[in-house]
Amino acid sequence: MKKTIFISMLAMIAAAGINADARSIRGSVKDTEGKGVAGVVVSDGLNTVQTDAKGTFSMDADQDSRFVFISTPSGYVSSTLEGRNLFYKEIKPKTKEYDFVIEKNAKDDTNHNVIVIADPQISERDELPDLQKHSDDITAFVKQMDGDYTFGICLGDIVGWDHSIYPEYNKIMDDAGIDYRYVIGNHDMTNYGRSHETSMTDYQNMYGPAWYSFNVGKVHYVVLNDNFFIGRDWYYIGYLDERQLRWLEEDLSYVPKGSKVAVCMHIPTTLDKSDRDAFRSDLMLDNLCNKPALYAMLKPYDALILSGHMHTADYEQIDDNITEINVAGLCGAWWCGEVCIDGSPAGYKVLDIDGEDVEWIYKGCGHPLDYQMKVYTDNPDYPGMIVANVWDYDPMWKVEYFEDGKKVCDMERFKAQDPLAKELYKDPSSLKRTWVYAAPTENMFKAPISDGAGKLEVRVTDRFGRIYSKIIEK
Repeated sequence: MKKTIFISMLAMIAAAGINADARSIRGSVKDTEGKGVAGVVVSDGLNTVQTDAKGTFSMDADQDSRFVFISTPSGYVSSTLEGRNLFYKEIKPKTKEYDFVIEKNAKDDTNHNVIVIADPQISERDELPDLQKHSDDITAFVKQMDGDYTFGICLGDIVGWDHSIYPEYNKIMDDAGIDYRYVIGNHDMTNYGRSHETSMTDYQNMYGPAWYSFNVGKVHYVVLNDNFFIGRDWYYIGYLDERQLRWLEEDLSYVPKGSKVAVCMHIPTTLDKSDRDAFRSDLMLDNLCNKPALYAMLKPYDALILSGHMHTADYEQIDDNITEINVAGLCGAWWCGEVCIDGSPAGYKVLDIDGEDVEWIYKGCGHPLDYQMKVYTDNPDYPGMIVANVWDYDPMWKVEYFEDGKKVCDMERFKAQDPLAKELYKDPSSLKRTWVYAAPTENMFKAPISDGAGKLEVRVTDRFGRIYSKIIEK
């Protein structure tokens, strides 16, 4: 009898402990007409629930959770304020009620466009005018589009280490006329804290949760924080902690298998097949260490991973159903030159989404949309050769060389520094940031020039059948 009572008391204490670690909260999700929206996923960054038929919810929020937020459903948009999307509310100690209002999208979002930028990385205020020029380029481009719903995603490194620039950055990008969602980058971390958990403070103060999801049309978008601060100075590795992985399992449980899922993160999951086949400790800052866990979760879906961080352009086919696009930097080479370290022009990716079908193209700032390569002749590094940097290349592209209207060959792919990047960044001491360099890229192509050839042409056909050509008269 005494043993039974003792066990019962232990059970009560345990239950009390569990309850002590949770905060009971409730609320609603309604449209602008005051009608409840059913089936909206609500989360505290660990646990998830759905709104009922009346649009109401209740949940036990984890004691360590800072926010309660919604996964904005398709057909709706969350309100914005000064360039920030307000899909979240901060959990307050004495507040139990958290109500959200979402607005019906004025446009059918089944077909939509996404402006994907990576690494604006404004480190000093004198770089803001350059950001303004790039934002103006986005504005002009969006005005030329087909009128489908368009929003933006920034893949992190919003600013450099000076987080006081966030409001000025937000003002410029908000004026571009589209709503942006944000990803935290390593430069957005609050440094010199004692643990990873404190590294998100500045970002959270401005943009809210460091991981979340939302829905547009038939696509489920997921934002993750894979910058893991290791508690020394500014150092980090690419890593997804268990809390996020548990949340992601919960979040994806509401998404039908086979659906299109777009995962947005800062540090790429992979750089090439070698880092997928075996762990490489030399790449811990540049790719996701525990990528197998993420890939396993994405395996039931048609997944597109969008990443930044590298200031280069890359494409990786990870599995039949998992594709990763690494987007070159909006800042080019950290605002030290017009091209990224691989020769890609400073710019952004444009996704054109028709239902669950996705097409993409890279738009260089200050360049027409058909500017998809840079061609070099008479370069001393490649005597007697025509050389092209096709920065958005992937294995489904075709790169051909013609002379005087006749095809000579498929150009040979090779790895090298882009000649322009090599020239621009050959003397680090002359640059604003002395650590900038020209990085080799695998998107270089070459072919020998025949004696007597008059008209040289590089013709590329992208994976979607679009043809681009550069003609040089000798």
